[in-house]
Amino acid sequence: MQKNYTIQAEDDHLATIQFLEDRLYEYNSTKLNTGDGRLFSGIVRGENNEIIAGIAGWTWAGICEITQLWVDGPARSTGVGKMLLEAAEAEAYGRGCRTILVRTFSFQAPEFYRKYGFRTIQVLDDFPPGHHYYILTKRLPGLLPQPEP
Repeated sequence: MQKNYTIQAEDDHLATIQFLEDRLYEYNSTKLNTGDGRLFSGIVRGENNEIIAGIAGWTWAGICEITQLWVDGPARSTGVGKMLLEAAEAEAYGRGCRTILVRTFSFQAPEFYRKYGFRTIQVLDDFPPGHHYYILTKRLPGLLPQPEP
């Protein structure tokens, strides 16, 4: 018997997204029997305490995704982006991750990520029209031997 469901629009999109993220995390964690997911973020402030750059993402089950990396125009090409990327890689490595994934548009920063060892694994053409959408990954070094107690 088919039920008669309806879709309701929600005004609080952030709350809806968080609800869905939580349910997906619960499902995924059950499937892999791991609940080690954690968010990370960091910001860089300028001389007047304004935010000039930031990075955010998550780690879970030995993988990492950088979901946002932004650097204000005047701070670009100063090493701030590299600093944020290296901090995220160190955080991921410290949490046992060996693969990092990032997504970016052709008008954003695919060359930046390639410069720091990311490899393009997929390109969606004309997404949005006239541009490309890149999915890149980077393998981090393997686990280091643990010292004996």
